[in-house]
Amino acid sequence: MNIKTQRTLLGDVAREAGVSTASVSRVLNRAPHVSEQLRTRVEAAIERLGYVPDGTARALASRRIGAIGALVPTLDNPIFGTMSDSLEQRLKRHDCRLLIATFRYDLDDEFQALRALVQQGIDGVVLIGHDHRPAVRTLIEQRGLPFLSCWHSEQDPDWPCIGFDNAIPARRLAEHLLSLGHRQLAIVSAPTIGNDRARARLEGFLQATEAAGCPVEPERIITVDYGIAEGAQAFDRLMALSPPPTAILCGNDTLAFGVMLAAQRAGISIPEQLSITGFDDLPQARFMSPPLTTVAVPASEIGSQVADALIAHIGGAPPPRCLLLEAPLMLRESTGPASTTDS
Repeated sequence: MNIKTQRTLLGDVAREAGVSTASVSRVLNRAPHVSEQLRTRVEAAIERLGYVPDGTARALASRRIGAIGALVPTLDNPIFGTMSDSLEQRLKRHDCRLLIATFRYDLDDEFQALRALVQQGIDGVVLIGHDHRPAVRTLIEQRGLPFLSCWHSEQDPDWPCIGFDNAIPARRLAEHLLSLGHRQLAIVSAPTIGNDRARARLEGFLQATEAAGCPVEPERIITVDYGIAEGAQAFDRLMALSPPPTAILCGNDTLAFGVMLAAQRAGISIPEQLSITGFDDLPQARFMSPPLTTVAVPASEIGSQVADALIAHIGGAPPPRCLLLEAPLMLRESTGPASTTDS
């Protein structure tokens, strides 16, 4: 829609409402000191005519397109869906829409996705994690694009973030199992290359077991892609070891679901014969049989706080350097004391 056409349609709204085109523009641009009576008349005319303001014209007037881009590893994981929904709902309060691009943990594809979002026109961007190609930062700087990263706790002045510490809760999960007498531990992790969150969780697990004097042997650390089937396959590999583990730490809830389902299929009782932990606290976790011990990732709070902080940053406020939220342990019935032979 060109500017001439836009002005024509704006005039239609003005005539329908019985006001000037300047008054219509003030209502559309949410200008201050607009009377409620004027706003009601213009909005009623807009609704009757089915008028949709042109984003290009709006951008020329305000120097903002009214859109935020978010680069998300995957929407297969419901935890990212929760964050994205919270982010979008909060952005609506700021009269912004959300554009989402996924990259399946491929950092080269993430950069290409960022380029596509920039070409579509965005006012700011949200990044997940601290691992990115250098070209991502270069493009952001070249475009003068406000941004925030989230989901991590790296103290990096070049990467302002709102997130949580992935390593500390992971360490606490392992310490919980150790306190229950478990010494034959195993780990099912998501791939750590290009994924600082998975890497931090694995490091947390290993820190706790090494500090307790029972480090996890390499063959007891299984790295698989994200998925329930992958978790089940990891379980089969681990239980073939001698001796088999009495507790399995999983890098996310979905892998833990796969491990739990495979254990039940094999006739192994949870937690009497095998304790299992996850990480995320997906809605399904508390309804598993037994309910899953896990870490509650503050996904919804991250979404809302990132939205507020990024919009404020676009408006000229400095971004938060590193705002960390709590990610508490949720101790449930999938973990229990080790057998006397293990402890």
